[in-house]
Amino acid sequence: MSTATAAPATASPFTVLIPARMASSRLPDKPLADIAGLPMVVRVAQRAAQSAATRVVVAADDARILKACEVQGVQAIMTRPDHTSGSDRLAEACAQLGLEGDDVVVNVQGDEPLMDPALINAVAGLLAARPEASMGTAAHAIASLADVANPNVVKVVLDARGLAHYFSRAPIPFARDHAGTAWWLGAAQSAAPGVAALAGFAPLRHIGIYSYRAGFLRQFPQLPPAPTELVEALEQLRALWHGHRIAVHLADTAPGPGVDTPEDLERVRALLG
Repeated sequence: MSTATAAPATASPFTVLIPARMASSRLPDKPLADIAGLPMVVRVAQRAAQSAATRVVVAADDARILKACEVQGVQAIMTRPDHTSGSDRLAEACAQLGLEGDDVVVNVQGDEPLMDPALINAVAGLLAARPEASMGTAAHAIASLADVANPNVVKVVLDARGLAHYFSRAPIPFARDHAGTAWWLGAAQSAAPGVAALAGFAPLRHIGIYSYRAGFLRQFPQLPPAPTELVEALEQLRALWHGHRIAVHLADTAPGPGVDTPEDLERVRALLG
């Protein structure tokens, strides 16, 4: 973990892009899933519009998504259906919208209807505050050992400047001398000398929101995949492998739940119904 302070709300213009892909193995037609009378992708766009973004655009792969957005007054554009990743889709969207150079783009996932607009602002603001970074993202402190061990919970370790050092599905940093304890809370300090010094140094859970300089985003799909990316199945490792820096905003709390499964959908419906 780093001692980096939270990024301020951005005053610089930025565009929110929302990749929306119809195919989903666990939740068919996910962007159009009904949440309190509106398609999920529309809910996401409306939430993002509460941020300071100058515009919010859905990058769709299906005419049904375009139609659902049009009915609700949400801007959407058609992108190729054969993109292998969200960043590929966003790179095409940047080209269609004429975004380039230092124009700031924030990628809000199309299955995050509870995304906090203040978090969007904070991640967008990272790039103005950290000119050495090509990307920005967010993380929050992990509270449980179960999450530390869960490979579906992506962890990130920061350097002293608040830049991402590495992302992993494995428990990082690994507490060699204090395995099996909540060492960052000082829970075992009476039995394990040295744990007290780690109190407050919590493992960090990565939050899947990104900001990019549009020029970098348009080039990103051309970078060769990194071995670490292929091993961990984490696309952001490609940027680190090729020497790009990723600034990280430390959020006080976790964002609202995203939607990956039918159970997730019911949970969000209960919150927004």
